[in-house]
Amino acid sequence: MIRFFISIVFAVAIIPLNAQLIVRWGNIDVRYPAEPGVSLKTSGVDNTIAWRGERVNLQLFVTNRGEEQQVEYNFSDLKCGKYSIAAENITGGFVQPVITDKFTGCGHHAVDAHGENLSADRITDINPTTMEADVTRGLWLTIQIPQNAKPGTYKGSVTVASDGEKTTRSYNIKVLDRILPEPKDWRFHLDLWQNPYAVARVHNVELWSPEHFEKLRPYMVKLAAAGQKVITATLTHKPWDGQTYDAFGSMVTWVKKADGSWWYDFTVFDRWVEFMMQCGIDKEITCFSMIPWRLAFRYYDQATDSHKEMKCAPGEEAYEQFWGGMLVEFSKHLKEKGWFDKTFIAMDERSLRQMQAAIKVIKKHAPGMKISMAGNYHPELEADITDYCLGLETYHMYTPELLARRRSEGKISTYYTCCSAEYPNLFTFTNPADAEFIALEALAKDLDGYLRWAYNSWTVDPEKDSRFISWPAGDTYVIYPHSISSIRWERLVQGIQQFEKYKILYDKATKNKDKKTLNRLKKLLQHIELTKIAEESGKMVNTFRAEINKL
Repeated sequence: MIRFFISIVFAVAIIPLNAQLIVRWGNIDVRYPAEPGVSLKTSGVDNTIAWRGERVNLQLFVTNRGEEQQVEYNFSDLKCGKYSIAAENITGGFVQPVITDKFTGCGHHAVDAHGENLSADRITDINPTTMEADVTRGLWLTIQIPQNAKPGTYKGSVTVASDGEKTTRSYNIKVLDRILPEPKDWRFHLDLWQNPYAVARVHNVELWSPEHFEKLRPYMVKLAAAGQKVITATLTHKPWDGQTYDAFGSMVTWVKKADGSWWYDFTVFDRWVEFMMQCGIDKEITCFSMIPWRLAFRYYDQATDSHKEMKCAPGEEAYEQFWGGMLVEFSKHLKEKGWFDKTFIAMDERSLRQMQAAIKVIKKHAPGMKISMAGNYHPELEADITDYCLGLETYHMYTPELLARRRSEGKISTYYTCCSAEYPNLFTFTNPADAEFIALEALAKDLDGYLRWAYNSWTVDPEKDSRFISWPAGDTYVIYPHSISSIRWERLVQGIQQFEKYKILYDKATKNKDKKTLNRLKKLLQHIELTKIAEESGKMVNTFRAEINKL
């Protein structure tokens, strides 16, 4: 029997009686509160273990016992004898609260229908920052270990200062002699849907202008650094019927010419795809949707110089005529660009009948075109779905035999969570450890990765209020405007890295016929249990991480 344990170092601060600023090591599993009068313990974690190329997290918490004041922080270089890791590899900042609510499932409601609470989530980069009187805030550190770092124990420090007062806290990172590949080479299939329309609105720039792409870049570079594999593209106007605050438009302009023939302008689609590839995301292009949530397709009618709608449904002759010509031209265009083999016609949560009818049109007019779907499992569709993503409630339909066969055929099998599941998820009130658990659950179930419908579909004022009119707070985004990170985001990436480390160790042990290590790895997965996540997510992910770092 393998014994599991978590090594925790307790750093008890000696606090002068007149100190106004109290700085202590905390725990990354805790959202430190911003409310007045909070009593906090003085213990926490001041060390961690990392592979070369891995990014790891630590958190302090700072209590201001005096009046409102400006507080700043400074990260030192990390030293290990004659070797060092520059402070430029450390990002983070004070964790600011946002308005959240509670889990209520799916369904339209008033924004404030389910209460108003505060949850520490947004990791700001404002330095110095204002701390109100009698508040406590987390101070988050994300340390990127260079791939060429020398193994050893590195020592660093964080200094927190206000007017006339300064406190320094030290920490250690043990860097192991193992290398995590670059994110572009990670095997975890991460598919977070991007919303470029929200970026245009929040930054007040013209859609698809040079300024828009300039604002988009840091968001998409951040996404690529998490191992994102998929470009989210749209072929139709409002494929999800405008369910988000910033509705998705079509990246393809459909034009019915005066003589009745059709012309398709792929200019925006091309610019978007090329831009995303420049940012480092280039494995898949998923194109939504031949089956939008509202079966009406917008086009420009040259004869009347106006936009019109074609209302038709899969299985109807008008539907095939409308899509058939476009698919022929789209396939031709993709082949000219060299993108055909990585492009998918994508649908989500559509019925079996609709999917069968749409697939029939695709096969007839765009033979060889790949198809992706997020939704329920339909055995009648499985052979035709190259990238199949099942919801948390139905992914038990993936049998070991099915997964093995799909993998041998080069197909992708993932899962997703949405407003219907409280655990694990990425709401602003979610336990931070749950975000890390997401990738471990994929690993335990032998899945290829994870899909989430919203990377940055922001609310009206996402930096202050994460609530929305249809789903639990935070459901629509995991990062903030100005490419500001969140606790949820950092823990999600941390989980993906554990997935990668497990795969690397498993492959090595298999190649070396190392039965002892293989048995330890297999037993480790037995402790990832979805049924225990509500009470034990922190214990499960921390134990998993600690054991992986021993192998």
